[in-house]
Amino acid sequence: MTIRVLLVDDQPLLRTGFRMILEAEHDLVVVGEAGDGQQALEQVRALQPDVVLMDIRMPRMDGVEATRRIAGPGRDGPAKVLVLTTFDLDEYVVEALRAGASGFLLKDVPAEELVQAIRVVADGAAMLAPSITRRLLDMYATKLPSGDETPPQALASLTERELEVLKLVARGLSNAEIAGELFVSETTVKTHVGHVLTKLRLRDRVQAAVYAYESGLVRPGAL
Repeated sequence: MTIRVLLVDDQPLLRTGFRMILEAEHDLVVVGEAGDGQQALEQVRALQPDVVLMDIRMPRMDGVEATRRIAGPGRDGPAKVLVLTTFDLDEYVVEALRAGASGFLLKDVPAEELVQAIRVVADGAAMLAPSITRRLLDMYATKLPSGDETPPQALASLTERELEVLKLVARGLSNAEIAGELFVSETTVKTHVGHVLTKLRLRDRVQAAVYAYESGLVRPGAL
């Protein structure tokens, strides 16, 4: 299956570099480019990409708002958003994840990781790098619950095993890694993850991880 990718970044040289990397892969095709969020919305409507590689800081409309309009609550289009960030400068990555992004990468990510992330997101999963996630959530620790608050009522709908799975998802573990932690099969883990997403009305694993931190189920910096 060919994965259709839209590149969104206000720096033409970066878009050119990404295009060269992606078009060297047999299953990826760059269907278009955009220099800001407004152009991205227009290109998504016209080109129907599978994955949008989205920068955060851009003129006219930033990547957070563009992500919200492409993949936010109530949006059922096929396009998935993979956010690019410089991390040290961007302060809006959590907002992008809340807005519906299926993951995020650093702009200096190795080419093979970029390619793999696009495939993962296109397949309906989420790209949640554990090391980056922990650093990012630690940065937002003062804005997230301390863990002493009353848990949201929605968590009560989860079984004990589903809560365990949600905590491990929040740590960035893959299905295989969770299966190893809990001594169950990957198929069982996938079923539990599906139940968690359905019960909490979440789009994917990234939103589940953010929910776990915001609800106080997992505390920033905790292993």
